[in-house]
Amino acid sequence: MSAIKSIINRSRSHRVVQYSSAPDLSLFGGGCGAETTSCWANLPQELLREVLIRIEESESSWPPRKNVVACAGVCRSWRDITKELVKVPELSGKLTFPISVKQPGPRDFLLQCFIKRCRSAQTYRVYLGLNNALTEDGKFLLAARKCRRPTCTDYIISLDTDDMSKGSNAYVGKLRSNFLGTKFTVFDGQPPHAGAKMTKSRSSRLVNLKQVSPRVPTGNYPVASISYELNVLGSRGPRRMHCIMDAIPASAIEPGGIAPTQTEFSHHNVDFLPSLPFFRSKSNRVESFQSGSLSSQREGALVLKNKAPRWHEQLQCWCLNFHGRVTVASVKNFQLVVSPENGPAGPEHENIILQFGKVGKDLFTMDYRYPISAFQAFALCLSSFDTKIACE
Repeated sequence: MSAIKSIINRSRSHRVVQYSSAPDLSLFGGGCGAETTSCWANLPQELLREVLIRIEESESSWPPRKNVVACAGVCRSWRDITKELVKVPELSGKLTFPISVKQPGPRDFLLQCFIKRCRSAQTYRVYLGLNNALTEDGKFLLAARKCRRPTCTDYIISLDTDDMSKGSNAYVGKLRSNFLGTKFTVFDGQPPHAGAKMTKSRSSRLVNLKQVSPRVPTGNYPVASISYELNVLGSRGPRRMHCIMDAIPASAIEPGGIAPTQTEFSHHNVDFLPSLPFFRSKSNRVESFQSGSLSSQREGALVLKNKAPRWHEQLQCWCLNFHGRVTVASVKNFQLVVSPENGPAGPEHENIILQFGKVGKDLFTMDYRYPISAFQAFALCLSSFDTKIACE
């Protein structure tokens, strides 16, 4: 096995295997980043498959799992077999390629991650936890940057910590809030499923074409709507959170149900929605756009709600059982479960789909599972960070 790894180390590119750098999307998005003329492409298919099977099985966790990613960067034949052998997170419980952050999490357990917040730069980074301890060691997954607008707030989500712009090839999607911070819409940068419709706000049509950036994003496809109900108790009471997962059918949580799964990133530079800032937009226009996704809920979409906390008489506070994953009391903490709106309650309605909570001044845990992805979970958690004028 050591000889195999030495072959990989000699043949792979440093930009592919660097542990903390941005991923090379051309290797995993259907591009032609790998050279088909590599000398390693001539290995017998049976031998190559056996080699890659052993590597995939032995390197089951990060950081050693970067060797599996490196195999996909050797040449095209290696990449095709590696992608065939590596199962999606729903089945394997592992995040391997960049596209894994857009695929549903494991069915049988919560995938443990954590979020680091940088107050000064207004950025957020989510990492895959490498062990069960609440430490700051992890594998980088996604980053987000907060952008305040006159009438709303955007969180731009990217695969690259150094390029969190909508015109970047690393652009994944965004979260947009209304002025009050009570309603949010999650947008995917590419179609989440066949037949997905692209959305554009009215105000973007009024922008002078000269102000449009030549580098443009893939698009805005609404995949989730989040609303926070008015809290009459203010900061003393828990928030009430309601999420409509427009891209996930309610049937996905049933036995044998299927959630849409993206298989690759699509990076084109034509026919994209332009990266348009807001001009001449009024708050009522933005709120109408935001609330529209909630009022026009797609029939049969999965609905999630926060699990109601219990009042602890001795501690004199609202409590939830996070099983040791949350250590600091905060109004931001929540657990999402399937809402009764999805039909008669069954065992699947008791499963926690996403839990988020504070463990340090700027450190938070984010644990998620099927049917949502890391990207969707991150966006839902970002909504909890935003200031909610009407709720607190």
